[in-house]
Amino acid sequence: MLPAVALVGRPNVGKSTLFNQLTGSRDALVADYPGLTRDRRYGFGNFKGSSFIVIDTGGLGYDTDEVVALAAQQAQIAMDEADAVVLVLDYREGLTAADQQIVERLRSSNKLITIAVNKSEGVTPELAEAEFHSLGLGSPVSIAALHGRRIATLMQEVLSPFAQESGVQGGDELGRLKVPRLAVVGRPNVGKSTLINRLLGAERLVTSAEPGTTRDSILVPCRRGDQDFILVDTAGIRRRARVHNSVEKFSVVQSLQAIEDSGVILLLLDAREGVTEQDLHLIGLVVERGRAITIGINKWDGIETSHRRRIEVEVSRRLDFVSFARVNYISALHGSGIDSVVTAALTAYEAAGKEFTTPNLNLILESALVAHSPPLVGGRRIRLRYVHQGGKHPSVLVIHGSRLERLPAHYRRYLVNTFRKALRLEGVPLRLELRSGENPFAGRRNTLTRRQLKRRKRVIRYDRKR
Repeated sequence: MLPAVALVGRPNVGKSTLFNQLTGSRDALVADYPGLTRDRRYGFGNFKGSSFIVIDTGGLGYDTDEVVALAAQQAQIAMDEADAVVLVLDYREGLTAADQQIVERLRSSNKLITIAVNKSEGVTPELAEAEFHSLGLGSPVSIAALHGRRIATLMQEVLSPFAQESGVQGGDELGRLKVPRLAVVGRPNVGKSTLINRLLGAERLVTSAEPGTTRDSILVPCRRGDQDFILVDTAGIRRRARVHNSVEKFSVVQSLQAIEDSGVILLLLDAREGVTEQDLHLIGLVVERGRAITIGINKWDGIETSHRRRIEVEVSRRLDFVSFARVNYISALHGSGIDSVVTAALTAYEAAGKEFTTPNLNLILESALVAHSPPLVGGRRIRLRYVHQGGKHPSVLVIHGSRLERLPAHYRRYLVNTFRKALRLEGVPLRLELRSGENPFAGRRNTLTRRQLKRRKRVIRYDRKR
């Protein structure tokens, strides 16, 4: 299980900036404007090989505005569902009455609390942390989220209690699983439990037209043909602003845990609602974690024939960034298309666990370079020398060469698409790891002999006369 870390504090103290630093993204909007973040935002972070879930929240304070009150409610939910809380404070403003109020709220939460004193650029840690020891919540950690300063020190403090259990279940771990784990993920009421009941041929799970019926991740053994696998029914992940129920508030983190622990993801969409922003966010999370993915467009039976072509065009356009994933149009209620979507999911899982020989990979790389050579950068050619497999679940290819750090993004996409097509990796997010060889003569100065020094002096004198 991945630990969940919630970032809380007053408005404009730098929570979203810290969120972006921890996740290595720009998902959270950042501006010098209080109250910009209102909903909860989730992301995955990694510290020294251990993964964790990060939750960004809106600002807590005295404001009685309705919107601000909703943001505070979301922050409270985040604190409840998190394993650890990072209280972000502003060094420039010092300790305020609002900070004291938040601390009192945190004391009753019985959570692991770490104080991060942000915006402490140009100040020694001892001086920046001195005022905040009076809160009685342990030793504060001064940071500069904008510049990434001392964030490693902060996460060492936050994650140390989870050191033995925070390792990510991925890579070789998933590859050793004898039975694939298939997680059914999607927004509330898209038909996840109905699909699983149809696959099982029994009313194994509770279904209802009321969104949020499933509130926990449920594992169910299943067999389709001669293939055994485990189905994982997850709670619907809706917009955080719509999550209020004290039980449902834990659903999002558990669904993210299911994505992390599963080898392949079946993401369900509602054909009647099309591709929503929340669907795109979920797909992005799955791709980010490197999990094999198959997409099912459910409730296809309820769509009129005249509208189907329009929906297919919209799906193709909005899901172009995951064109490698197979899209199946199904009806979980009536059972149409469910065999094809499960087959596609299991095929994607097998593809993510394939092993490739280094000679075969290098042949593909050579043909890609012949068809489209890397561009010149700064008048110098980028060299891609050889490639080998770097991992499974997620699939990783390691390319060695020189000046690879300057390889343009469009050429990386070209290589990914070339390898995916040649290796038939349908439904698999393929990662490229670029490693540039070190110059063995870097930092070394050539020692000249006496004869060479004399010749050098003669050449210099000759050049000066010219």
